[in-house]
Amino acid sequence: MKSVANQGGLIFTLDPHPLAASLADKLGFEQGQSSQRLFPDGESYLRIDTPVQGRHCIVLAELSHPNRKYLPLVFLLQTLRELGATSVGLVAPYLSYMRQDKRFAEGEAITSRIFAQQLSAQIDWLVTVDPHLHRYHSLDEIYATPSRVVAGAPLLAGWLKGQANLLLVGPDAESEQWVSQIAAHSGQPFVIGAKQRFGDRDVRVTLPDLGPYHQHTAVVIDDVIASGQTILKCIAALQTQGVERIKCAAVHGIFVGGVDAQLLAAGLEELATTNTIVHSSNAMDITDLLLTPINECLQDQQKHHVND
Repeated sequence: MKSVANQGGLIFTLDPHPLAASLADKLGFEQGQSSQRLFPDGESYLRIDTPVQGRHCIVLAELSHPNRKYLPLVFLLQTLRELGATSVGLVAPYLSYMRQDKRFAEGEAITSRIFAQQLSAQIDWLVTVDPHLHRYHSLDEIYATPSRVVAGAPLLAGWLKGQANLLLVGPDAESEQWVSQIAAHSGQPFVIGAKQRFGDRDVRVTLPDLGPYHQHTAVVIDDVIASGQTILKCIAALQTQGVERIKCAAVHGIFVGGVDAQLLAAGLEELATTNTIVHSSNAMDITDLLLTPINECLQDQQKHHVND
């Protein structure tokens, strides 16, 4: 899916990611080269090795564990601008700092807004996959740059295709938007649990009566698996009700502290994620879903520069 806006374009990566090669191939981009390292005191060194003057540039950066990535990302984005890139867009398969979307207690920083304001100043456009929107209705509420959001639900529905006798399980109300979409695509029944959170790693999941579904394979669906505590409690709740076969599929797998191994040890038959974040569980490739929104952003930039 190449377009006029892509001719001579470059794609850079913050960290190595297989999406860079697949996107470059399908967009008709060249993979830009850069040199990065740390000085002995921990400060970043960066050199752009590919000429960028007059070229549209994309930076691919999944932003899990963002605190170590943010400054190198800013240095890369700003240096591309200073070296004369026609435009600089960010493809963030996973977008961090969406959790703190209000001041829950006096004095708390609303980090989602601060992060969005700072990042918006560095980029011409943003494409991401299933950001964790809760109280925000869209990224436009906090990002000042044009953005496109890709839904991972079709990939998860495709992964389920051909698997029979399934029950899709959303562990909490926030997951219902993904589970209901996937159920609509796949034609499988679904249930939604109720979650009580007492701390970052202290949650309780309660499921409705699963009497009619004991012979089904339960597939727990969520957008992000970070600490994994919600999924672990959901597995336990399923087992308590006599469900023996359990799988799990998610869009983003962060798996803090090696919780992926705990999930499998707890009784999961299979753990599957998209490749927004590189992990051994990657079973679904997001590349093709990214192409149209990226091209739309590039074409908008092309029009903008022609009009200027």
